[in-house]
Amino acid sequence: MDRILWLERFPIMADPLKEKFSRRLDAWRNNLKIWALGAGVKRQSPKPSAGDLPVVFFHASTRTGNLSLNAAFSQLVEWSLRAQGVPTVRFACDGGMTRCVLGSNRDDPTQPPPCRQCLRRSWQMYRHSEVRWFEWEADMALQRHVEALAHLEALQAFSWPLPGYRQPLPLGKLVLPSLRWMLRRHNLEENEQTLFFYRQYILSAWNVARQFDQLLDDVRPQAVVLFNGQFYPEATARWLALQRNIRTVTHEVGMRPFSAFFTTGEATAYPLNIPSDFQLSEEQNARLDAYLSRRFQGDFTMAGVRFWPEMRRLDERFVQKLTGFRQVVPIFTNVIFDTSQPHANVIFRDMFHWLDTVLEIIRAHPETLFVIRAHPDEARPGKASRESVAMWVRARGVEALRNVIFVPPEEYISSYELIQRAKFVMVYNSTIGLEASILGAAVLSGGRSRFTPYETVFFPRSEADFRQLAEDFLSSPRIAVPAAHRLNARRFFYWQLYRSSLPFSAFLRPGSGRYTVHFRSFALEALLPENSRTMAAISDGILRGGDFMLKE
Repeated sequence: MDRILWLERFPIMADPLKEKFSRRLDAWRNNLKIWALGAGVKRQSPKPSAGDLPVVFFHASTRTGNLSLNAAFSQLVEWSLRAQGVPTVRFACDGGMTRCVLGSNRDDPTQPPPCRQCLRRSWQMYRHSEVRWFEWEADMALQRHVEALAHLEALQAFSWPLPGYRQPLPLGKLVLPSLRWMLRRHNLEENEQTLFFYRQYILSAWNVARQFDQLLDDVRPQAVVLFNGQFYPEATARWLALQRNIRTVTHEVGMRPFSAFFTTGEATAYPLNIPSDFQLSEEQNARLDAYLSRRFQGDFTMAGVRFWPEMRRLDERFVQKLTGFRQVVPIFTNVIFDTSQPHANVIFRDMFHWLDTVLEIIRAHPETLFVIRAHPDEARPGKASRESVAMWVRARGVEALRNVIFVPPEEYISSYELIQRAKFVMVYNSTIGLEASILGAAVLSGGRSRFTPYETVFFPRSEADFRQLAEDFLSSPRIAVPAAHRLNARRFFYWQLYRSSLPFSAFLRPGSGRYTVHFRSFALEALLPENSRTMAAISDGILRGGDFMLKE
């Protein structure tokens, strides 16, 4: 493996005129590393024993050409298992979907996905792996049936029987999160464009199902490892594996840079099982405080995205307006199409239903200033929401209300300064609610989140309870916040950061393009569990039913 270390000797050119060449050189180096690492794993790994059951890997929704974080996580884990002598099989797309999630042009339904570009990357990555490719195989009976469905309601409820399974495959339900994510909206529009994509996703999911079902018959895996389990290719595969009682693992990006979260649950719900007796030591408290000090200044990234390019203090005009009211209540929203949202919608139909309820409370309390803060990710280039809080504000005439300030996603004022001035804080399911609890604020949550089961915020059981709690908080001279909220918020945040977020920084570095990563040069031995706490946690979780938590 040392033979590829020479690739690091030639620095990337810094001259802006040569930027394009430098990016290509960087990509070329990365491709050479992928080839060399894959070849080394194949050459040096012990041969599996007869009868050893394989682990199947599938992540069709993480990229179309460049190497994404989740694609890199999947590849590294596969190499690690093979280095231990565990057989693996890749399930990979060879034009097997008429429209995939990342390959859909939401503005031009007729544009096919970039299969050639995607396949080139797959061939580079899987050249030394055992791969089962799936191609497009039309099912004319299903296609005729789906084409006859003329309304969203019928498509959402659509299911189709798959031989050998007691329940029909709920195709309409399985593809819905992908459709919402791709169209950048939660409430779908009843138009031909949406219906076209819905039908194509259903047909493609069915093609994935038939061929993944055949793979499960052929290799009888001990486990299946999938990207987050929400996007329809992996969601379909997960449904089949669970029906067969096969151990099914999903993964997503973790809270820290170059970190991943693995679970046998739904990765986008981020299920954690924190021991009731877990308490932070003095050293752990200091470690968390150091991280929070940077975070409260906007110095953090997630999934390679820096949400706060800058963080400004509240200006004098803003502060002056605050003084004209008896109290201030910040309201922090989410991105409506995010894959965390299906887990959040338990009290309200969706975030906008919650906001409509909040608006009624706002109108009833002119003595209180409400600051509605749109999530910075709503305006991310290439991922901007098409059903945004700004649209809701305009449609409801919110800005005409004297006791409301709307902060759009492009304004980087400090949310933490708002929290410090707040009577209490309202959130839907944003992590800012957890941070507000750590800062000692009373937090009223409208949606279920990863931290609501741990007594970290006020989380009512119904819409009526939410309204009543909001009224109580607004009218009370002082809100009694249980001491457990702050304590449990710190416990949860630490566990999420340093136990569940498995670091891959020893293997990965930033790529030369947006949202991409490249491999570092490392020896094959670094992938073995005895040399990597990350690989130890993942191997134990996949092979022996462990909890995927990093040991301290």
